[in-house]
Amino acid sequence: MSTLPSVRGATREDARALAELINYAGEGMPLYLWGRMAETGEDGWAVGRRRAMREEGSFSYLNTTLAEFDGRVAGCLIGYPLADQPEATHYDAMPPMFVPLQKLEAEARGTWYVNVLAAYPEFRGQGVGTRLMKVAETCAAKTHRRGLSLIVSDSNSGAVRLYRRLGYREVAQLPMVKEQWQGDGQNWILMIKD
Repeated sequence: MSTLPSVRGATREDARALAELINYAGEGMPLYLWGRMAETGEDGWAVGRRRAMREEGSFSYLNTTLAEFDGRVAGCLIGYPLADQPEATHYDAMPPMFVPLQKLEAEARGTWYVNVLAAYPEFRGQGVGTRLMKVAETCAAKTHRRGLSLIVSDSNSGAVRLYRRLGYREVAQLPMVKEQWQGDGQNWILMIKD
């Protein structure tokens, strides 16, 4: 295996890996939500793959960079610039689970937003996250953002340590709204790197 992962843009053919990795990053919340969106005869994974193949929206292969070792997908970064001024948000019209996430994201306007950073378990601890976060910094610089931002669960101590080591600081947190999702965390943490 190579020492450092290579990186490339994702394609529609990577939809299965993207669905799996976003579910890792979201600690099972994406699969829970996709299951609620599934149509008759469809499971949550099929919804996740379909959404990954879209050419619009934040969760799209077009916003994704993959890290690979010897041609095997090891992890992914999904990110994009947030508007300088957030659109008017009607929190009462969105599912309650999304409200704390959207409120925290609104506090990060004008940044390059790391929506997903994930690695398959067998590739963790091999520099995948650090490599992909360098890609995020390059993207932020190219788009002239005022910094980078991300939201992480307070139960994901490994990720929080990585982000702190890379210069991110906690700026806000809000309690999670779980409905029937069984995630370990209690709060979402907004972290920003100037």
